[in-house]
Amino acid sequence: MRQAGRYLPAYRAVKQRVSFLELARSPDLACEVTLQPIDEFGFDAAILFSDILITLPGMGIEVEFPETGPKIGTPVRTAAEIAALAVPDPTTAVPFVMDTIRLLKAALASRGGVPLIGFAGAPLTMMTYAVEGGGSKEYAHTKSLLFAAPEEAHALLDKLARTCGAYLVAQIEAGADCVMLFDSWGGIVSPGDFREYPLRYAKRVIEHVRAARPGVPIIYFVNGCAPYLDDYASSGADVLGVDWRVGIDEVRRRVGDGVALQGNLDPGALFAPPAEIRARVADILGRAGDRGHIFNLGHGVMKETDPEHVRAMVTAVRELSAK
Repeated sequence: MRQAGRYLPAYRAVKQRVSFLELARSPDLACEVTLQPIDEFGFDAAILFSDILITLPGMGIEVEFPETGPKIGTPVRTAAEIAALAVPDPTTAVPFVMDTIRLLKAALASRGGVPLIGFAGAPLTMMTYAVEGGGSKEYAHTKSLLFAAPEEAHALLDKLARTCGAYLVAQIEAGADCVMLFDSWGGIVSPGDFREYPLRYAKRVIEHVRAARPGVPIIYFVNGCAPYLDDYASSGADVLGVDWRVGIDEVRRRVGDGVALQGNLDPGALFAPPAEIRARVADILGRAGDRGHIFNLGHGVMKETDPEHVRAMVTAVRELSAK
């Protein structure tokens, strides 16, 4: 959840020298910023520094990363544009990601063997960027495709799912110990449409990874998961990421004991004084109980966050979990 990012002075120092895309495409620099929060805070796992849209250019969708957020060169909205897209081989489309993973595995081995989490954007989330041309508040173009041209929507989601599945398998083959599927915008649809679109294609990705590399843990995160809890556990993932809008104890009641949960402190809570952060950590640990829980934020660290408040959170988790 943005372990490395603009809240860290060391990251900002690197970003003064290069653009975001140059950073993501440089194995040495991507390795450096991935390691920064591990060395600073001692997290239990490292998260690969990259971006969920990094595979789109290999499909034929150009992406830029200005400070205001990602921008798609030419949005994909017609049957002909969808048909023209490729399903790339990740080892040739994004070889720098695999090189970064190999560098990280060696560096993490010298830090006690800290595990590495790889990740990808889930098909529906990737679709929103490809179709909208960037971020959106209403997702009008996306929903127009879903509801007015469902055949084309399924064709696009199928290509995105195959791209995502191959990409995650390649990360595992390069050395990732675990992979995470981010459906940042999976929560923009109704429960029935969640089953038809985000969940259906997330399942395809998870099934592909599971068949290719059995035994590697898979995390699935849906931002805004509360309306879909009755379906969430059917994704096939080992771990379900939980955003901060729903109590983690409620999630456990609804999804059962067959999966682990990850989450779910409100990122805004890190603006609170350390004593309040500790109280909120204690509340989540108490709600999560002792059944398969990975403490995490409910979404990404905000750039305005004081790193010392992140440290206070980590300290609280370690001390209170030990009790």
